[in-house]
Amino acid sequence: MDEMKYEKIAEANSRAEAEVIESFLEAEGIDVELIEESISHTTYAVATARVEIFVPNEKAKQALKLLKPFDDIQPDEDE
Repeated sequence: MDEMKYEKIAEANSRAEAEVIESFLEAEGIDVELIEESISHTTYAVATARVEIFVPNEKAKQALKLLKPFDDIQPDEDE
């Protein structure tokens, strides 16, 4: 079996959030694949479905480094 060529680096809370991350990383020259798990078999999009974000293995460390500053804008649990 072939070794996986992509590595999961994050999960987004929505498709919109994932697409912003995708655009940011692609602007930095990193290919991105988004995987959204289907919650049900409906014709309606689910706005809050989790979306997994994958990048090529060799770009994973760079992508994580680029996304690191965005962790700091989240409020602390105590606030």
